[in-house]
Amino acid sequence: MDMVQVSCNCGIEVSEEELLERLDATIAEYRGKPGALIPVLQIAQGIFGHLPEVAMRRIAEGLDKPYSEVSGVVTFYSYFSTVPRGRHVIRVCLGTACYVRGGKAVLEAIRKTAHVEVGGTTEDRRFTLEVARCFGACGLAPAIMIDDEVYHRVKPSRVQGVLESHASKFGGQHGQANRQP
Repeated sequence: MDMVQVSCNCGIEVSEEELLERLDATIAEYRGKPGALIPVLQIAQGIFGHLPEVAMRRIAEGLDKPYSEVSGVVTFYSYFSTVPRGRHVIRVCLGTACYVRGGKAVLEAIRKTAHVEVGGTTEDRRFTLEVARCFGACGLAPAIMIDDEVYHRVKPSRVQGVLESHASKFGGQHGQANRQP
């Protein structure tokens, strides 16, 4: 029986079989309901931490949809991921205001500091790095978002401090978070 880590990254390991049982219960709850695919995919991603092929195939079969439709939805929406993600997702805004005010340099600083490529996850699965188009914080550009927290007026020279501050809120060893780096 394969052991896989649950999506919360809390250190508790459960079998793939148990995760699939949770998914089956969700599919049963939504089967036959109009518009069920996206909510089931969202819940499945919460269960697995990403959407592995085995889950997508199970969803397609359970909702009586072609696998190509399920896969198409997953690849179309940036919210969904087919690869394991980090405990924390960093999104760097590259909308017009953020880009003009240095968003690209902030992205490069994060990439180098965290040793992660855009779309990738750090080896320790602490961070996943993504690019976004706009957070609606244009007057506070450049902005980044870590999980649900927006950091504004970020400078490349302060990226390491932002990452350390955020990590400290979740059991890290560094000082207090600074929301205005």
